[in-house]
Amino acid sequence: MAVKLRMTRIGRRHRPFFRINAVESRTPRDGKILEKLGHYDPIEKDPAKQIILDRERTEYWLDKGAIPSDTVSQILLRHGIKHEYAEQKAARRAKARAIAGAKGKLFNKAQRIAAKKEVEAAAEKIKTEAEAKTKEAEAKAKASEEKAEVETEAKVKAEEKIKAETEAKAKAQVEEKVQPELEAKLETETSEEKIEAKTETVEEKAGPEAAAEEETEAKADEEKTEAKTKTAEEKTEAEPEAKAETEAAAEPETKEE
Repeated sequence: MAVKLRMTRIGRRHRPFFRINAVESRTPRDGKILEKLGHYDPIEKDPAKQIILDRERTEYWLDKGAIPSDTVSQILLRHGIKHEYAEQKAARRAKARAIAGAKGKLFNKAQRIAAKKEVEAAAEKIKTEAEAKTKEAEAKAKASEEKAEVETEAKVKAEEKIKAETEAKAKAQVEEKVQPELEAKLETETSEEKIEAKTETVEEKAGPEAAAEEETEAKADEEKTEAKTKTAEEKTEAEPEAKAETEAAAEPETKEE
């Protein structure tokens, strides 16, 4: 008869409690038990009271060839009870782990979780590196754009400065050429204005005197004209008398002859 050491759950909902029993391997879960070996209370907080086990009777059944379940085997090993089944199982697991490692496969859930974490860590590392490279590229691009903007702005300012200097130089040259003409024109206009002002001043000052002079000159002209007329009339009157006297003087001479 094959005997197994396994746990039977009792207790109410949300309050589990397990008994460790020695039962026949063909007995159902809640079937007849051969012997009660202890109990396991997962709710108990005190580790010393969590598992109660009859060590002597457990070793007795193990010596008789009883096979513990995986959970009972872990509990026995935790209490320092070694048995052949645990050693065989450990050897099988080691062999299976070696075969799986040789084939590159994952052996248990822990390895799968570890491998998954490694994959996630590698993916996260790649993502972080990619983000870092992207940020670095963006920073470089931004720096290049800023540098280009600064250079463009400096170039524009330099061109504006050169243009302003050229315009100022051209303006200065034009002013140098035009300035003498403007000065000459201004001097001419100033001279004309001065002359006109002087003339007006003179005319204003000499107005009455000029009128008197004009009247005097007019009178002198009239007198000269009258004198000339009178002289001409006197001459005209004197010519017949002179002629008569000449004729009179000539007649006696004729008579004497």
